[in-house]
Amino acid sequence: MRKAQFGLIGLAVMGENLALNVERNGFSMAVYNRTAARTQEFMEKRAVGKNIQAAYSIAEFVELLERPRRILLMVKAGAPVDDMIRQLLPYLEKGDLVIDGGNSLFTDTDRRADELQQSGIRYIGTGVSGGEYGALHGPSIMPGGQPEAYVLVEPILTAISAKVNGEPCVTYIGPRGAGHDVKM
Repeated sequence: MRKAQFGLIGLAVMGENLALNVERNGFSMAVYNRTAARTQEFMEKRAVGKNIQAAYSIAEFVELLERPRRILLMVKAGAPVDDMIRQLLPYLEKGDLVIDGGNSLFTDTDRRADELQQSGIRYIGTGVSGGEYGALHGPSIMPGGQPEAYVLVEPILTAISAKVNGEPCVTYIGPRGAGHDVKM
């Protein structure tokens, strides 16, 4: 089985719609949700016939991804983001990328960026605007973090973003928590 180009954790409405948007734009996906029933329902309904692979554990999810791994977290802001990062860390390698696409407080993003950099893990805090319709058809995306990390996902984020007069609604905002600061 071929490794997925992009991974997404969190299959609530925004996560599902972003996964479908990424896949529709030509990138293979791996998905995981902490409740297996949610993952199974997504795979049996909205993901049928799509280039999306499901995982039912963190270890399985990480194994589905090509290196360097690019993982988008679409989980509730605050402690759930920290909890998910803690669960991922034992399986990640230097150079992998974690993206927080939720509505995190920029100071939390600053802290996470510093902590993960010590482990050699890249981190981007990304504002995503447009609601569930935007997530599916093209959101405005505000990534902040390490410039070299943004380069790893720039083609994906550009492809899935909203377009105005042909111009993508995504740009690198700045270091650390800049993307979440602009969004929030």
